[in-house]
Amino acid sequence: QNIIVTTELKRFKKVHTIIKGIDEAEINLKELSKKLKAKLACGGTAKNGMIDLQGDHKIKIKQILVQLGFSPETIKVR
Repeated sequence: QNIIVTTELKRFKKVHTIIKGIDEAEINLKELSKKLKAKLACGGTAKNGMIDLQGDHKIKIKQILVQLGFSPETIKVR
């Protein structure tokens, strides 16, 4: 699996961090998004096979995903 982390401008020029490419068969996206929201102290949602977090968390997200057991080689931050 290749995990891609990007940022996107949403309504009212708010920045959101989007995480795509996580295999839903192996990992429960709702539980993972809950853990990420707690660690980053932000809001967000998990739907359509991706996690959407409020705010710009591109710098911190790779470290947190590695702590949660993901391989650093599979995480690409754009």
